[in-house]
Amino acid sequence: MFLVRSAEQIAAPCCGGPLGIVGSRKRVWYKSSGEKAKLVIRRLYCEACSKIHHELPDLLVPYKRYDAESIERALSASVRIDVAADESTLLRWKCWFLAWVVYAAGCLQAIGIRTGLPVISTSAEPQSALHLFGRLVGDAAGWLKRTVRPLANSIYG
Repeated sequence: MFLVRSAEQIAAPCCGGPLGIVGSRKRVWYKSSGEKAKLVIRRLYCEACSKIHHELPDLLVPYKRYDAESIERALSASVRIDVAADESTLLRWKCWFLAWVVYAAGCLQAIGIRTGLPVISTSAEPQSALHLFGRLVGDAAGWLKRTVRPLANSIYG
């Protein structure tokens, strides 16, 4: 079992208010090998918005049980995938991604504009959903983590 604890000062993603620790919960995580691991995730409370938030490590995608690397490999692979997941899980990931990609790209652009970062115009039609993210966060390994983290941790997402 692994305990997840950030060294950063964390603000609430919905309002930016300070968070206090109110406990923890266990979370199952499946590695690409199929090995099952357990994480202890801290539960954080925001007094400003009265909401509970969970502190997820970079290796997880919110609401997914497999690590970001496994999901990324399944989405990026065109032929053979070396992830220990059944075909229905792989199909669900692909359907989720196609439904989520336009929303996520819009959020990333909004975060960039609001924080004063340079935003690449996406007026040209991308060749694929992965091509769109390649222009926003790069196409090197770890692109899913680089996409999810700002969305999960930003008050603008």
